[in-house]
Amino acid sequence: MEQTYRFDNINEYNALNNHPTLHPLASVIDFSKAKPRNWGEASTVKINYDFYCIFLKDVKCGDLKYGRNYYDYQEGTLVFIAPGQSVGIENAQVTYQPKGYGLVFHPDLIRGTALAKSIHEYRFFSYYTNEALHLSERERQLVLDCFSKIEFELQQAIDKHSKKLIASNIELFLNYCERFYDRQFITRDDVHKGILAKFEELLNSYFLSDKPETMGLLSVAYCADQLHLSANYFGDLIKKETGQAAKEYIQDKIIDVAKNKVLGNDKTISEIAYELGFKYPQHFSRFFKEQVGYTPNEYRSMN
Repeated sequence: MEQTYRFDNINEYNALNNHPTLHPLASVIDFSKAKPRNWGEASTVKINYDFYCIFLKDVKCGDLKYGRNYYDYQEGTLVFIAPGQSVGIENAQVTYQPKGYGLVFHPDLIRGTALAKSIHEYRFFSYYTNEALHLSERERQLVLDCFSKIEFELQQAIDKHSKKLIASNIELFLNYCERFYDRQFITRDDVHKGILAKFEELLNSYFLSDKPETMGLLSVAYCADQLHLSANYFGDLIKKETGQAAKEYIQDKIIDVAKNKVLGNDKTISEIAYELGFKYPQHFSRFFKEQVGYTPNEYRSMN
């Protein structure tokens, strides 16, 4: 049985966690002060948030599912959720005591601030499959320090400086998280090289099959889905590993296959275009010339 909960505002979420509402649009929560959590008879709980959530998890509370996939998370990791996103908790029948900390803030808090303009640049809010942020002990302490500074501002009487100071401290925290993710891309190098190898295998098998003709041009979204990663995380991973955007990497593969087809058989350019997944041959010719400098026919004649 599945049960759905929706939190529209910060006060509702504070009430769930036995936490006072110091500010209507933001809160730093110590989950150890919440009452033991019991979701009733539901084996799966789906939670919708209308605000940003960053959770420092200190206890595993069931299998955390985000979209169609499971979070690769453990004790001492950061989980990021953006407004409108849903999180599902499976195997939720067991009563447990929440632990850890959370920063939650409503989009209205940052409207008109510098953070409002840059919030969409923090791509980890869309890292919704397989990769939470795994913290070192020093990074964890820095996160707690940032939470403490934000909480200090929340405890002050609201005045004309409150919004700017709270938003600035949240932005500082998110910038640290970007640094931590860059570190994680490096320290989990073996895992990522395995994904890169699978990506190469996926590219090769795609073009050896009839999928281009039935499914169309290979896309970043398709590759990410096949590798059980979010498109944003997959794109960032490929960029870190190869120095190229994932889209550019795929385009290079298409051109490599296209060159072999143009020179390797007597098929028409239109036939080759359809075999590669292009809907219209003229789109293939234009793409080929943009990448190679010559049309497919010119390239065939030259070689």
